[in-house]
Amino acid sequence: MSSYTSDKQGILTGSCLPMDQEPEILSLRPDRFEDYVGQSEVVEALKIAIEAALQREEPVDHILFHGPPGLGKTTLAHIIANEMGGNLTATSGPSLEKGGDLIGILTHLEDRDILFIDEIHRTPKIVEEFLYPAMEDFAVDFVFDKGVHARSHRYRLSRFTLVGATTRVGLLSAPLRDRFGIFRSLDFYNETDLSKIIRRSASLLKVAIDDEGANELSSRSRGTPRIVNRLLKRVRDYAQVRADGMITKNIVEAALALEGVDEKGLTDLDRRYLKTIIEFYKGGPVGIEAIAATLQEETDTLVDVVEPYLLKIGFATRTSSGRKASEAAYKHLGFDFQKSMF
Repeated sequence: MSSYTSDKQGILTGSCLPMDQEPEILSLRPDRFEDYVGQSEVVEALKIAIEAALQREEPVDHILFHGPPGLGKTTLAHIIANEMGGNLTATSGPSLEKGGDLIGILTHLEDRDILFIDEIHRTPKIVEEFLYPAMEDFAVDFVFDKGVHARSHRYRLSRFTLVGATTRVGLLSAPLRDRFGIFRSLDFYNETDLSKIIRRSASLLKVAIDDEGANELSSRSRGTPRIVNRLLKRVRDYAQVRADGMITKNIVEAALALEGVDEKGLTDLDRRYLKTIIEFYKGGPVGIEAIAATLQEETDTLVDVVEPYLLKIGFATRTSSGRKASEAAYKHLGFDFQKSMF
């Protein structure tokens, strides 16, 4: 299981939650590239790679996606499997506890199948070593007996494609990283693309939303499609119970006020993170371990889930001596920047 935790609203999370596997959520996931919104350069590169592989009747090169959670890494793995005409087998690094777990998966893959490993940077070293020959030679090596009687047997695998996803590409070992043929970084979405996603999801959910409502919701979704779809469901519920079912800007504002999401998309955990730096540590710099201890949160949660967006919008900065809150963060939270500095 992932070590990431979510905030009390359940909006921020580093990995898929059970609700993500519900049919309603899965129905919002595009199946083909033509339905996928955003990440245009990544999509174009993948289209070319897949078309070339299909023309050669080969599997596409192993692919590594990296970036903050919720930006579409899992969705892209599903699309790649569909475009290649293969099946998708999904797992995660922490769930592969021993080599036998991985071998059992690898030996059941067929030609052009996709093996998707989420949080691949957390794959145990002993399991990772089985990936090397599997990725390079499409084979796994078994060792029988021990000592002078030891002998090795190589088992040939079907020609599959490994798709890895990580929020911390720097934690991947060099031997594993070098075996990926395609590296792609996913970045936060702009509000225009998020509005397109909202309209598509609203259509699938059979809920009406006007342009102002879509724009307001997109501006509060942290540049993340996963969060946009979760917030859309909460706003839909509010509109259904407290209004006539139509999602407008006022409905979005009222619904997200209950969720603790402000106009910048910050949640209670984001605000507590920034207030901790400002109030306890005079704006920083302060080490991430100290912040985590003060908040009683996991360090991984802050590094992988909270900080990327705050860094993106300029509310926090990382320095060699620790984290600092920016002047924009002071103003957003209602603190006087000059007075707080002394």
